Amino acid sequence: MSRRPPARRRPARRAPARRRTRRRGGGGEWVVGLVALGIALAVIEWLLANWWILVVLAVIAAGAGGVWLYRVQQRAQWERVRINGLRYGLAQLDALHHREFEHAIRDLMQRDGCADAVQVGGAGDNGADVKATDPLGRRWVIQCKHRRNGDAGSPVGTPDLHVLNGTARQLHGADVVVLVTNGRFTQPCAPLAKSQKLHLVDRRLLGTWATGSRPLWELLPRLPAPRKTTPLS
Repeated sequence: MSRRPPARRRPARRAPARRRTRRRGGGGEWVVGLVALGIALAVIEWLLANWWILVVLAVIAAGAGGVWLYRVQQRAQWERVRINGLRYGLAQLDALHHREFEHAIRDLMQRDGCADAVQVGGAGDNGADVKATDPLGRRWVIQCKHRRNGDAGSPVGTPDLHVLNGTARQLHGADVVVLVTNGRFTQPCAPLAKSQKLHLVDRRLLGTWATGSRPLWELLPRLPAPRKTTPLS
C-alpha cells in the first residue's frame, strides 16, 4: 500500500512591521521655553539689583515728555499771538505771489474769529479761493484777485463777478460772497454786485481791514442775518 507524501506546510505570513513615528519638536520646545525663562529670570534679577537704572530712565523719559509738551504749548501760544496781532500793509500785500495773497486773506479771516478759514484756491476751485464761517454762523466764500502793481494794474471786471455769482451759492453754499483785490474794479462792477448781493473789497477797503483790527463783516454793508441755529452763532 503506497504512502501519501507529507503535505507541505505553508510559511506563516508575518504581520507588516509598524512604522515608528517620531514626535518632532516636543523636546525642542521645552528647551526653548526653559532658555527663555532663564533669560527672563536673569533680566529680572539684574533689574532688581540695579533698580536705580529704572529710576534714572523714568526721570529722563518724564523730562523729555515735559520738554516736548512745553514746546507744543509754546508754539500754540505764539501762533495765537501771531494771528491775533496780524496786520498787513498794502505794500506787503502787493509784493506777495497771488497764492500767498490768498493765504493772507485766510489769515485775516482767522484773526477775525473764523477758526475754520481755509485757502482752497487752485485748479478747479470753481471761483472760491477762501472759505470761512464767521462767529455768527454765516458761510463766507471769497475770491481773491491779486495785482502786482496795485491800482496801476489791470482792473477786475464783471466777468469775474459773473463766475463768482454763478458758483458761490450754488456750489459752495455761501451766505456772504466777496471778491477782494489789492487793485481796483471797473465801473460796471459796483451796480452788478449790488443787484446780485455780492460784496466788493477794493484796495482802499482792503487797507482798512488788513492794517486795522476790525473784522470784515463790520466794514461791509447789507450782510445777511446771522444763522442763529449754528453752534458758532
